Amino acid sequence: MNKSTVPEAAGSRDNAARSRIAVIGGGMVGAVAALCLEAQGFPVTVIDRRRPQRQQGRLGLDIRHVALSPGSRALLQSVDIWPTSTASAFRRMCVWEQWGTGVVRFDAAELGRQEMGWLVEASPLVLAAWARMAAAPGIEVLLAEIAGLEVTDDGVQVQFGDASSRTFDFVVAADGANSVAHQALDVSLSRDNLDQVAIATVIRTARTHAQTAWQCFLTEGPLALLPGLDAQVCSVVWSQTAATAARRMQLDDAAFCGELERASEGRLGAIEAVDERFSFPLIQQRVRCSVPHPRVVLAGDALRVIHPLAGQGVNLGFDDVQALLRVATQHMDLTTPGIWRAYARQREAASQLMMHAMAALQKIYTAPEPTTALLRQLGIRSFNALGGLKRQVMRQAMGLDHLKQEGE
Repeated sequence: MNKSTVPEAAGSRDNAARSRIAVIGGGMVGAVAALCLEAQGFPVTVIDRRRPQRQQGRLGLDIRHVALSPGSRALLQSVDIWPTSTASAFRRMCVWEQWGTGVVRFDAAELGRQEMGWLVEASPLVLAAWARMAAAPGIEVLLAEIAGLEVTDDGVQVQFGDASSRTFDFVVAADGANSVAHQALDVSLSRDNLDQVAIATVIRTARTHAQTAWQCFLTEGPLALLPGLDAQVCSVVWSQTAATAARRMQLDDAAFCGELERASEGRLGAIEAVDERFSFPLIQQRVRCSVPHPRVVLAGDALRVIHPLAGQGVNLGFDDVQALLRVATQHMDLTTPGIWRAYARQREAASQLMMHAMAALQKIYTAPEPTTALLRQLGIRSFNALGGLKRQVMRQAMGLDHLKQEGE
């Protein structure tokens, strides 16, 4: 077990009275949760198998990007890890479908804002969070393989692969879809295999992206072109059948660019270059209970995994952190009976709502029947005309109602 030890936080923060927290998982959600909890005076130990590494493709960028909402930006700014110089703002979104004539357009200006969200490289953001953790006096980092968890009335024993263990008062499990808490605590899961695979990459285009997120619903699955910091660079997430994805992964760069250009209907002109490609199966998964024990809460992908179609996965994880903090700021002892009931209700409802919405949207847009397609087109035009409804959808997706509650 590789251990990086830090001194305890100053006594003036009364850490002795606060729960000793283990955050399992040092990805985006786990690292941000640790920083936020430490800022509230909790002694925190972050446990992960290894340190993150900078990922960089042929075009100089991490292939994996995340689209972050204004609500997520506010959270990251609160722990001083917002990447001011590299976050790429997008101001508009354009959504259309293959063979259709209706287009839905969203514009931040409709809400009196300059940005709808930002595209951020994943690995540099995680590295920034780890650098902040290294400087935080109340955070300890353990690099270790977790073998299991055992919860007792006195604490949560985290068992490591080398047969050693540590006991904590409270655990935040943010270690992804295959969280160790799922099996250790017999967490009930609902899992849907979507029979699709996504291809992710980065491209350079002839035309500028105009700070617009472009999304096309193809009959085989959605294609998203998300604007990068360079006006002619986009991050790509292309959902499709497993067989089609396997074929496209074998294409040379020129052939792949040609298929992608046709699929996007040339909205950004010729695709001049493509980075490395990687593919991953698409699933939707959620747990039945986000608080499987009074000493353990789940957050991020350990709580739910959704289709990347809406770009809301990480934002939902950061919403989990915000909800967790609302409890932590009110209680020094996080094992106090009953304090996590509201968290459980709210986060499970948010998971269920988003998953149902994604499933319905996918079903509506891929239905081939002519009658369904006609009704869909009429619905798109009606939605575009209903300014109030469209603005409310935008507010929800951007996390603005939450910001208002927090007093932005």
